[in-house]
Amino acid sequence: MHEPMNKLAAKLSLLPLLTFVGLFLGVGLYLQSQGVDYAFYQLPAPVAILPAIVIAFLINKASINESVETFIKGAGHSNIVTMCLIYLLAGAFSAVASATGGVDAVVNAGLSLIPPAFLLPGLFLISAVVSTAMGTSMGTIGAIGPIALAVSIKTGIDPALMAGTIVSGAMFGDNLSIISDTTIAATRTQGCEMKDKFRENLKIALPAAVLTVCLLVFLTPEAQVVEIKEFDWLLVLPYAFILFLAVAGMNVFVVLFSGIIFAAAMGFTGDYEMASFVKDIYEGFSSMQEIFLLSMFIGGLSEFIRINGGLDYLAKKIQGLTVIIAKWHRQVADQLGIAALVLTSNLCIANNTVSIIVAGPVAKKLADDGEIPAKRSASLLDIFACVMQGSLPYGAQALLLGATFKISPWDVSTSSYYCFILAITAVTIICLKRNKL
Repeated sequence: MHEPMNKLAAKLSLLPLLTFVGLFLGVGLYLQSQGVDYAFYQLPAPVAILPAIVIAFLINKASINESVETFIKGAGHSNIVTMCLIYLLAGAFSAVASATGGVDAVVNAGLSLIPPAFLLPGLFLISAVVSTAMGTSMGTIGAIGPIALAVSIKTGIDPALMAGTIVSGAMFGDNLSIISDTTIAATRTQGCEMKDKFRENLKIALPAAVLTVCLLVFLTPEAQVVEIKEFDWLLVLPYAFILFLAVAGMNVFVVLFSGIIFAAAMGFTGDYEMASFVKDIYEGFSSMQEIFLLSMFIGGLSEFIRINGGLDYLAKKIQGLTVIIAKWHRQVADQLGIAALVLTSNLCIANNTVSIIVAGPVAKKLADDGEIPAKRSASLLDIFACVMQGSLPYGAQALLLGATFKISPWDVSTSSYYCFILAITAVTIICLKRNKL
């Protein structure tokens, strides 16, 4: 058993986490200065965290055996294990549904329904639907980016505006999707149900999306006809199926497993084969390897910070920074503290899922102290992580679309209007509905 640690020990316990963030950020900035593509993604996060884990072992005042047990206890926490299993199933569903042609079907189905005069708001909604269905902003951008580029060239729409529209829709869906790794991380770290977080999230994201659509209607130039490829409506059904089950409150493991089977069944009506199905499931598992490992490592690292008083110290510091707001309303101050925490984390790490995992334990402490419902703290974590991620010129989303459209990532990020509108909407709702949690 560990004795209560003093303030110095609490501060020291945060050193490993700062080491991880500093190493990840420092390498990214250096490679960026050298002109390396996707600079912030060259050093895998599970590797970057290893020196931090070594430091955590060295400064922990316990034997090696006790430190190993502490690390394993954190890595093997039920929330961490559950999160990792959900990651695997979400990856498998995304891989199977994509392999059967579901992504192309959803994109072309959306284009077939858009009046030419509403191209920008229509593409925003298509990106939002695809991202909500796939659970990944990067997968959405990869699928829709080339189509959006062709539309931009044909219609003369500003490439930066078109790229920003795609990022906006992708971040909207990533934020809401029940199979998104950001949603999984936010709900598991805060201890709430996905359906509750979805509904809470919708109260903030939907008004922001409506405002964005209105803005894009105004910015859309004269109508142009866009060529639409043939698609099968059956391939759209798996995405609608899992969304319906999730909102209905079905257990997430049942939702994802059923979705995998349903997506495969739709594929079997065409030329999709059982051998491909098995292979795609494993590829889906493999695609989640990085976030799977990082979640376990962060869990183990967080346990060292927790037992040495680091989480309590950090929570008090954040509360101290919001002390003026707290005099007016404690819950508003703690909610803004959660927002600031994950914004700062994402600014340093340039990965919204990782930033949620890093900020999650402290956000949980702030939520508990301020009597903020878990569904609200999970929603705020996901919202503000997506706000920052969609606004970063060195984030993967802006870098990918910048390369696709051959424009500066800065132009992409500054045209992601939804992210800015979402931040303003969220802060406004936090302040106006301070007594309605």
